[in-house]
Amino acid sequence: MCASVWIVELKLEPTDERLAARPAHREKLARLHDDGVVRMAGPFADDSGAVVIVDAEDRTAVDGLLADDPYYATDGVTITSVREWRPFIT
Repeated sequence: MCASVWIVELKLEPTDERLAARPAHREKLARLHDDGVVRMAGPFADDSGAVVIVDAEDRTAVDGLLADDPYYATDGVTITSVREWRPFIT
């Protein structure tokens, strides 16, 4: 089975906890990008939220990635949606 593409959308608030956890989170995303799991990731220009685009077999795999990174449970980070995406241009 081929991996699907998933979009994780976050709402961000400027809490001290989130800002402190961000460097480790970004390192983790960079490793996942090197491994071909994360395609793209980054905050909106106003830092009110962010998007992470991942390749994963199914929603269970996406949920596992999210559970494996404490950043997503940090005060100031809210996962607002996790949706499968079917891009036709890449």
